[in-house]
Amino acid sequence: MALDLHQIYGADERAETARDMELANAFSNGWFLDPIYNGAYPARFFEHLALNPPAIQEGDLAIIAAPLDFLGVNTYSRTLIRGTQTQPLADRCEAVSPVPNACYTDMGWEIYPRGLRDLLVDLGRTYPVGNLYVTENGAAFPDVLDGDTVNDPRRVDYLRSHITACAEAIEQGAPLRGYFVWSLMDNFEWAEGYTKRFGIIYIDYSTQRRVIKESGQLVCHAAARLSQQE
Repeated sequence: MALDLHQIYGADERAETARDMELANAFSNGWFLDPIYNGAYPARFFEHLALNPPAIQEGDLAIIAAPLDFLGVNTYSRTLIRGTQTQPLADRCEAVSPVPNACYTDMGWEIYPRGLRDLLVDLGRTYPVGNLYVTENGAAFPDVLDGDTVNDPRRVDYLRSHITACAEAIEQGAPLRGYFVWSLMDNFEWAEGYTKRFGIIYIDYSTQRRVIKESGQLVCHAAARLSQQE
């Protein structure tokens, strides 16, 4: 199982923010993880969505909670929540966007490597996940082909900081077994078509020529060093 998960943070220390963080976490993460690992939906979850519970048949949740070999984590950024005066529905908590003084990718997603570390650590502490793999993590930037090279220093920084975050998560006990960058090649982004480039290999769409970007060279060199160590 691979899930799109988000680490939830509060914008302040108010009680309303703590309440809304719990709601946002239930909607973004617990909705999927609690049935898989606990055999139940988060407490009052459907009430917080203003929905009637689905018709759950006897044995359904036991099937849903069948053991997994690993949990795949697809994640790109965090969610920063600001509490509201009135209690919102779980899917309508107020997210702070844009975050003041933050850096963003070409998709408009905040770059926050600490979020990856904290998410992996929290997953290992909250659920019996066994093994974790980061199955998607990466960044889109407006890359430009210059002759035979594509310099993408922001993606290089992104990958270095997020792989470092993975190492920090392992040091804190997260059962992380692997990291997969999204993506190997520039491709069709499901919501943005060919306008966003996530790859560590550049694709000239008119000719289908492939050029390894600076970030791709970084990954190749790192893989080579790991092979030598083994």
